[in-house]
Amino acid sequence: MSNTPSAPAPAPVASEHIPLRARNVSFSWEDTPLHWLPGDPFAGHTMNVLHLLLPAGERWFVHVYKQVLPYITDERLRADVVGFIGQEAMHAAAHDDVLPHLKRLGLDPTPYTAQVDWLFEKLLGDRTLPPGRAREWWLKERVATIAAIEHYTAFLGNWILNADELDRRGADPVMLDLLRWHGAEEVEHRAVAFELFMHIDGGYRRRARTWATAFTALVFLWQRGARFFMENDPGLPRAKASFGQFFRAGQQGVLPSTGAMLKSIPSYLSRTYHPSQEGSTAQAAAYLATSPGANGGAR
Repeated sequence: MSNTPSAPAPAPVASEHIPLRARNVSFSWEDTPLHWLPGDPFAGHTMNVLHLLLPAGERWFVHVYKQVLPYITDERLRADVVGFIGQEAMHAAAHDDVLPHLKRLGLDPTPYTAQVDWLFEKLLGDRTLPPGRAREWWLKERVATIAAIEHYTAFLGNWILNADELDRRGADPVMLDLLRWHGAEEVEHRAVAFELFMHIDGGYRRRARTWATAFTALVFLWQRGARFFMENDPGLPRAKASFGQFFRAGQQGVLPSTGAMLKSIPSYLSRTYHPSQEGSTAQAAAYLATSPGANGGAR
């Protein structure tokens, strides 16, 4: 596989690079209510969609990256990818652990997670392709798609680290710690997926095309997941989810604002884009050093 980018990669912020490691984490869900953000079940359920999407998605990341490891010729990048794989595997497991708790509270996520599993395992999974250009094309497509998705996970990670309104609203501390631990690690490793894409391909047309696919899929899956939670919440008969609710929650600071999300689009599509230019590794590291759930140390 050729690993020569079609254009020079934008320069990273050198001081932002740190070695990546997976952390043991532990979260106790016994006292976390279904409506863990008091007075705003819609915002809470919109964030709950992470528990439905991420386990399958991040296991898929790990699967794809294990396939691309033999093509990495830069040793530092290879070490970053190995660290990324470890962190993503832990993220998948931590969010998976929330699902039995949701079921005990009367909201069975299985109908939705089955669809998500099909998406990542079948639609985006391995294909029976002969060795050569077709197989390399499919691997590059998936690496580029992961880079686009990671742009948004880093965006969300940076947002949750700074979402002080959730604290003011009395959000459940365990759920907030899970989201912030995960968000901090997304900020910490935010450059890896993009740098890997630039290393093995770097084509701008592929970057733009896979961004459009990933963004459309994320919007579709997220609104579908929020609607699933609202319509199946046993404490909210006949509840609905709408874009208006999302827009208002963003204005109130309990979800990312629509404006900020729209501004992130030209950022990723800029030819000078590099993920290290957004978010703060120092802020992420500071949270990880104090996170109650991440006190288990390195794995």
